[in-house]
Amino acid sequence: MSVRITHHPEQCGGKPCIRGMRIRVRDILELYAAGLRNEQILADFPALEAEDLKASLAYAAREIDYPVLIG
Repeated sequence: MSVRITHHPEQCGGKPCIRGMRIRVRDILELYAAGLRNEQILADFPALEAEDLKASLAYAAREIDYPVLIG
């Protein structure tokens, strides 16, 4: 797992965040879904780095890639 994505039970309800900040992976994904580009996200959140955005996407991709058993 990327060191850019952190989980702390006492922060944001234990949801995955960026480098211990209170910016959740979900927040980044919602910005992308709203149509923002990397440059816009980085301008709006100066504490973020381009690698944080990549790590968020990679984390989301890993999280949805699990087997579904149909019985």
